[in-house]
Amino acid sequence: MLECVVNVSQGRDQGVIDELASSGGRSLLDVHSDADYDRSVLTLAGPDLLIDVARLARRTLELIDFRGYRGVHPALGALDVVPFVPLGDMTREIALHHRDQFGAWLAEEFGLPVFIYGDEASLPEVRKGAFTTVSPTYGNRWPEPIMGATCVGARDLLVALNVNLDCSFERARYVARTLRSTNLRTLALLAGDRVQVSMNLIDPLVVTPLMAVAKVAAMEPVRSVELVGLLPEVVVLGHEPAYEALGIEPTATIENRLRRQIAHPGPK
Repeated sequence: MLECVVNVSQGRDQGVIDELASSGGRSLLDVHSDADYDRSVLTLAGPDLLIDVARLARRTLELIDFRGYRGVHPALGALDVVPFVPLGDMTREIALHHRDQFGAWLAEEFGLPVFIYGDEASLPEVRKGAFTTVSPTYGNRWPEPIMGATCVGARDLLVALNVNLDCSFERARYVARTLRSTNLRTLALLAGDRVQVSMNLIDPLVVTPLMAVAKVAAMEPVRSVELVGLLPEVVVLGHEPAYEALGIEPTATIENRLRRQIAHPGPK
């Protein structure tokens, strides 16, 4: 089975967010929106994934005008990031195949410049060099005026966390720089009244969410923790009280949502 974690540049208009969530069909497992980021992260998985992701992509490009984007999170387009993630016995090669097919389809169907990431380049490398040192893999050489560009990738499971701190923004930048590593991508952001370190745990079995938060807490007081998307169940089992203490629901896992999907299938 494949998972797809679609990042779109809309986190404020609830009507649009609800419409996008509806377009995800029965593959939709979770929606996380942030008004200051002006971003929503929609997690999808299941037997109808490829059909539902294509429908979600189409509605995103119909409904979101990237010219109005004012979020604090870096973004290249309305349909900003579309990573395919192998689950269970699914191979990375199959994820790469669907990544390439989907990226080529986006470019042809919508005239979008599409940047491919994964084994060739990381998402931060693509973001940093887009349209300067890194050219689109598919489609036009320059951003589409209304839709911008899209990054389509294949990657392993990761966990995204926002850790809100009780310190200055400059201090948060220092924390992010200090903790950044191969397994922990970090970025300090000022999101409304929140000073935070946004983290991607590249291998959550090596640096678990609890370990990542503890690393931050050892440097600065933690006000709160936000989970973006879902957790793999393996990092939660046996540690449920610790996640609850951080304000993270232990049932917010991919496996739990898939079990719920199987037990209560929605309409196509």
